[in-house]
Amino acid sequence: MMSGIRGGRVKMQRTLMLMVLVGVIGLSHAAIQRPDYDDTPNPEFLNPSWMASIPDDQPLSEVTLPGTHNTMALYGGVYAECQTWSLASQLRAGVRYLDVRLRHINGKLNLHHGVSYQRGHFGHVLQGVADFLWEYPSETVLMRVKEECSETYDIYGAVVDYIHRYAHWDLLWHSRIVPTVGEARGRLIVLQDFPGPDLGVRYGSMDIADDWKVPTLLHVEDKWQSVYHHLEAAPAGNLAQIYLTYSSGAGVFAYPRAVALRVNAQLFDYLSAKTDQKQRLGIICMDFPAAPTIQMIIDFQLREVQRPVFYAAHHKPSFNYRISSRRNKMLQHFL
Repeated sequence: MMSGIRGGRVKMQRTLMLMVLVGVIGLSHAAIQRPDYDDTPNPEFLNPSWMASIPDDQPLSEVTLPGTHNTMALYGGVYAECQTWSLASQLRAGVRYLDVRLRHINGKLNLHHGVSYQRGHFGHVLQGVADFLWEYPSETVLMRVKEECSETYDIYGAVVDYIHRYAHWDLLWHSRIVPTVGEARGRLIVLQDFPGPDLGVRYGSMDIADDWKVPTLLHVEDKWQSVYHHLEAAPAGNLAQIYLTYSSGAGVFAYPRAVALRVNAQLFDYLSAKTDQKQRLGIICMDFPAAPTIQMIIDFQLREVQRPVFYAAHHKPSFNYRISSRRNKMLQHFL
């Protein structure tokens, strides 16, 4: 009996050692640029105006969109970093869904991933989005806004204040109703994940799969199954509802980069097998996405229409503001 107990302990110790090893492998690594995964500083190629080819009357809920999880999490080490591309690079690569986390401190909205400060504030994101939409008014940007690492549960007033100071009130889509692509062009759609009056579409109104807890890399297959089943459900789901699938995940023994290296490869293979099908997959939100994967996601609704025009000419957007004045305002409000 004692030998059985000892054998069980040895087996448990080996399992724990394996979990630790699998979780820390790759803590020191060189940057990688694969078709499915990219943690280099710049995308392999850009596609900033791909939405120009989508019909104006198509509901935004029927568009398949690439997105990034914890969009501004560029700092803090392997357990905090989820991206390596700047906001401008992500948008120009084709990303149209942003996941922005804000810590509310004395009226200021600092960018955070958990306790890790991301060296900026909400105004930087708003300015970056406004600049992008000024240059590419055929596009739209959806942005989840969530309070992170603070417990005020009252960021509405600060969010409104930042919008007025760093962007423009008319930049936003002011309705809970999901717009058509034509209505959304040149606008920021806030996916409101905090209490208060409506600023845009409610985050909770979407059909969301976000099984982000991946305790160890031994659980990656469970994570992939969650992603797979939600993507399989999206084409036949309610077309009036936005579907949102997070391929990202992390845990104590599985940091975001390590999970993305594995799940992104499975996602790429899954999408590659469906390239001959024209389907609505909704928003696919990733850590460390690569430009070829982003393009593959974009191509799902462009299968039967004209290819997007790269680097479209500048057009003035419908809302009235000046970039220079917004930059001046931001300079006056550094942290």
